Amino acid sequence: MKELFNLKGKTIVITGAGGVICGTMARALAKAGAKVAVLDLRKEAADKVADDIKAEGGEAIAIECDVLKKNSLQAAKEKVNAAFGKIDILINGAGGNKKEATTSEELSFFDLPADAIRFVFELNFIGTLLATQVFGKEMADNGSGIILNVSSMTALQPLTNVAVYSAAKAAVNNFTQWFAVHICHNYSKNIRVNAIAPGFFLTEQNRFLLTEEKSGELTSRGKTIIEHTPMGRFGEPGDLVGTVLWLLSDAAKFVTGIVVPVDGGFSAFSGV
Repeated sequence: MKELFNLKGKTIVITGAGGVICGTMARALAKAGAKVAVLDLRKEAADKVADDIKAEGGEAIAIECDVLKKNSLQAAKEKVNAAFGKIDILINGAGGNKKEATTSEELSFFDLPADAIRFVFELNFIGTLLATQVFGKEMADNGSGIILNVSSMTALQPLTNVAVYSAAKAAVNNFTQWFAVHICHNYSKNIRVNAIAPGFFLTEQNRFLLTEEKSGELTSRGKTIIEHTPMGRFGEPGDLVGTVLWLLSDAAKFVTGIVVPVDGGFSAFSGV
């Protein structure tokens, strides 16, 4: 069983890995024996995660990278190759929402600024596509590899207020399925592409929607989410690790083109 989930010696590139959720993934995967390339737009955040991994005896490199710039991704790939050699796995974790692209009592859908709309859509979808082009090309050339995209529950059940984020993550889901088929048909049947759809995890991007800024108490939206989550809580970053480990290991070697909810039962509950 240990061999089935073994990642020892694998090189994993994670975009957005300076954040809480992907940083947790990076630390856990390093403990599973992987060599981890921590990519983030914020170099200091990437450094912190990589330093934590190395302090625990793992192998990691921190790289500043903008997923919306192909030349930045290409430069990051060259650094990973120089440090670790072949790239085995890509996790497209860079993403998030923006308050200016979120409807509210103060900001109607019809007044959402175009630049905020573009930012959220491009960060979540275009950033995933471009990183897949750069790192996926190496997998296609090598004939093997794994790509894991980070989607969201809002891609499966669109949520009020976050029209742009929902649409962007829905695009990630569609692209995950499309590319899983495309890469098998045209390059190698040993390349798998899947996604996880986290439910509600408190992050810096959504905290303003789920908790009151001054008191820290749940907003009405936050309370509704808890009421509609059968397990009765928000997710914790560590809750994603088991599913990620499964999808990246030989335990899922016949699994491709799927989106796995990790949501405490939210998607199964009608509210009645």
